[in-house]
Amino acid sequence: MSAAVYQLTGTDPVLRGEVLEQLLTELVGDDDRTLTVEEFTVPGRAAPGEADSDAPTGAEGREEVVAAALNAAQSPPFMTRRRVVVLHEAGNLAAGDVAPLAVYLARPMDTTAFVVVGGSGRMPKSLGDALKAAKAVKVGPAAEKTGDVLVQHLADAGIELRPAAANLVTTHLGEDAGRVPQLVELLVSAAGPGATLDVADVEPYLGDAGSVPNYQLTNAIEAGDMAGALDTLRRMLTAPGAGQSRPMHPLQVIGTLHSYYRRVASLDDPRVRSPRDAVAALDGRIKEYPARKALDQARALQTDGVRKAFDHLFAADLDIKGARAIPEDAVLEVLVARLAALSGRARAGPTRRGFLCTTPFSAALPRRFWAARTRSTVSSAPVSTPSAARLTRVLSSERATLLRMRRRSFWRFRLIWLLMFAMRVSKWVVRVGDGLRVANDSFPTRSRCA
Repeated sequence: MSAAVYQLTGTDPVLRGEVLEQLLTELVGDDDRTLTVEEFTVPGRAAPGEADSDAPTGAEGREEVVAAALNAAQSPPFMTRRRVVVLHEAGNLAAGDVAPLAVYLARPMDTTAFVVVGGSGRMPKSLGDALKAAKAVKVGPAAEKTGDVLVQHLADAGIELRPAAANLVTTHLGEDAGRVPQLVELLVSAAGPGATLDVADVEPYLGDAGSVPNYQLTNAIEAGDMAGALDTLRRMLTAPGAGQSRPMHPLQVIGTLHSYYRRVASLDDPRVRSPRDAVAALDGRIKEYPARKALDQARALQTDGVRKAFDHLFAADLDIKGARAIPEDAVLEVLVARLAALSGRARAGPTRRGFLCTTPFSAALPRRFWAARTRSTVSSAPVSTPSAARLTRVLSSERATLLRMRRRSFWRFRLIWLLMFAMRVSKWVVRVGDGLRVANDSFPTRSRCA
């Protein structure tokens, strides 16, 4: 590579650091690295405990770092073939800090390789346009998914994992793909190159569980998997996510769940009949697959289930803010368990108690009778319309026809039973004069029976 400007991409800091190290090794070559490379970091907001530091922060700190980086980039190399200037965390820059950088990027120095590392933040659009105009070479990790990174580093290290062991590593690390290089180095040191490892060989070196994406929590809740949802919740509260320096706060989890159920509530409408309708109802903010999942959840929960879910969210939000002095972790665990149980009951449907415990007569009544029994005097379009739609679906389904058939079968069975009983009694009754004798006993009858 011999370009004047480079843009380093990637969300995982470990993988990004590996790519940067490879790039610097190639750019420095045989020169002295201490004389060639200068690195600068754009400061962000002061972290807790760092507010009293002597280093400047905020707009003043960003201005000083940009000025120092440009001064180094515009200086000729000293005892080396070229200079390499690295600007870290460019995502912390504000739109007003980009103007000096844009001026330099319009005419970069031929003797300087200027490397811009976006970091965890999002770079201003003006800086991205300036890098594009300067024809910056984009460099980044070949893969950032944990499974792909694992395959790549295993091949480089010369060891193999059996499918079960590879699946265990991928599941355990979650989104922490940056932990894969260290884990592979540890496995190579323990087993040696060329080894084939199984689950038992890998488990002792896994460490803490990694972070997981937010959608895994809602997926587990949708499926009614209470154990899986609680495990996902614990990982979200203990492991930092991708590009984050700390785990999720309980209020962030509440916000995630609230956004999800608000989306489900928006689709609890009989006019939304397909995933495309769901995407349109959500103003195109999500793709068709998550819209389909939300629509299925809305159909499973129905209006009453959505209301119960929001009741649980409301109570948990108050408890998180100190209404009952319950620990935050316990509040979230109870909330997730309730939501998973609610989804599980909704998807399982009503409990089946068998035919003898059902009431086929009421189920087989005419639809007009049911409409008269269930109509409401309260006019509310969002509530009454879905209720009417549910009533129509139930009464026009195959179950209603089946129950009517069973009702007729029940009456046939009763008639046959009465006939058999009458035939059995007639064998023991014999008329003798004005009386009836039954099993050697006799009793008088009235004259009208003669």
